[in-house]
Amino acid sequence: MKEIVLEFEKPLAEIKYQIDALETKSMEQNIDLTDEIAALTRKYEQMMRSTYANMTAWDRVQLARHPNRPYVLDYIPRIFTDFIELHGDRRYADDAAIVGGFAKLDGQPVMVIGTQKGRDTKDNLMRNFGCPHPEGYRKALRLMQIADLARIPILTFVDTPGAFPGVASEERHIGEAIAVNLREMFGFTVPIIATVIGEGGSGGALGVACGNRVLIMENAYYSVITPEGCAAILWKDRKYAPKAAEMLRLTGKYLKELDVIDDVIPEPMGGAQNDYDVAANNVKKAIQKHLKELQTWSDEKLVEQRYDRFRKIGKFAEK
Repeated sequence: MKEIVLEFEKPLAEIKYQIDALETKSMEQNIDLTDEIAALTRKYEQMMRSTYANMTAWDRVQLARHPNRPYVLDYIPRIFTDFIELHGDRRYADDAAIVGGFAKLDGQPVMVIGTQKGRDTKDNLMRNFGCPHPEGYRKALRLMQIADLARIPILTFVDTPGAFPGVASEERHIGEAIAVNLREMFGFTVPIIATVIGEGGSGGALGVACGNRVLIMENAYYSVITPEGCAAILWKDRKYAPKAAEMLRLTGKYLKELDVIDDVIPEPMGGAQNDYDVAANNVKKAIQKHLKELQTWSDEKLVEQRYDRFRKIGKFAEK
């Protein structure tokens, strides 16, 4: 994949460029530059640790949107076996922005559902940039209903800036489709685990994320609105998106403190895009840990806990 350098990573990229230039010079001119390269390498490693340990909320939003970040179709073959994709909502069409189907997690049947972005222009147009239409949510609901009937866990993966806000979505009742998903997910009697692997925007994310457990990756975000949308509303200017990102408390650290999510999944240094296998293994371990507990619960407890979990979200302070 093409190497992409984010704004906050540019100082790192500059040092890396200097190291590469010295190595090239050493080889081409047969000059011993070992000490200089070692010194720059130490500086690079130190700066890398400092940079990724002190990221702002906006930095993490940029990582969550990184074009090389693994998507759900990258995680599925690394976490599950025997994946069989199912298509269509049986009402209107098949929405490629949501993928799902049967799979096995360590030999156990599960239903896997996730929002999917594209890698290039053609793929993004097919996937609608990861923004589902109403038929996408209805497809997800159909698959969840099958899982509930089959008595198998539902595992969802969220990576969307939000549901598609266009005229076509409104004509086919996007709000109603998401609302029905919310209502129905609270009644399923099988364990549901939702994992935010990239962007978790608004009702578009919540439409497949009403789980007994909601997990988030270290460099993902989960918010009622995108930072740009928030900035446009509050300050009438999208340039304030970094400030909005801080105020929205949309990263794992704050979401855990606010009991919005249940666990933060660590990523390889610099983001999941740097090592798909390590990222997928971390996600798998987190899912296994929470699923093991949920599978000991009764149907009644699963339904009651899921409902109470979302009813309790929110902390208030009076001055």
